[in-house]
Amino acid sequence: MTSNSVLVGDSHLPLRDVVAAELRRLILEGSLKPGDRLVEDRLAQQLGVSRNPIREAMRVLEAEGFLDVVSRRGAFVAKLTARQADDLFHVRLALEPLGARLAASAEEPETGLLTRAWAILDLVNESGPDQDRDTLATLHTELHSLIFEMTRNDYLIAIAIPMVKRGQWLLRQNAQLQTPSAWSEHHGLIAAIEAGDPDLAEAAARHHVLSVRSSLRPRLEPA
Repeated sequence: MTSNSVLVGDSHLPLRDVVAAELRRLILEGSLKPGDRLVEDRLAQQLGVSRNPIREAMRVLEAEGFLDVVSRRGAFVAKLTARQADDLFHVRLALEPLGARLAASAEEPETGLLTRAWAILDLVNESGPDQDRDTLATLHTELHSLIFEMTRNDYLIAIAIPMVKRGQWLLRQNAQLQTPSAWSEHHGLIAAIEAGDPDLAEAAARHHVLSVRSSLRPRLEPA
């Protein structure tokens, strides 16, 4: 655990969400490593909160796939094997093309969300090589989350956003996000959604997921 962790008890946001965000950050940046055990008392003292929001935050991260909770042993940072990564991409192949199709099919496009999506791509295009991997992984997660939010389908959003966050962990550890090629396919995807072309958006999303899976497979350890 790093020494510069914030005292999240000082925040005015719901403690469960703030604690979950802080623990997620520590996992994504590698301060909490795969296999590390999370001790409630120790985390509560370090983050300046009671055990209750720690416990609630752990349930959130377990649902997102960041933690494995073992009966009578406790919560551990999950280990993402090559097999699990492949399983994740199977789900992405089902959900992301669907999300892109629904986003492009919306009768009234979510202009605010589209504006933010283009802003992310502009930011990465201008400063991508100079951005740290954590920032790029966060922006990548936000961009894919925006697409699902554009669908206005609450069921899909509830299922897909945890998957997107889980994917951020994988990308943070293995993807070459600082290269332009890692972002180039997103431009066509967002353009297809903005143009209201469901077929093209769906095809662009499927191609993107397959492309990322192909690029990551050599970097993953066998299960």
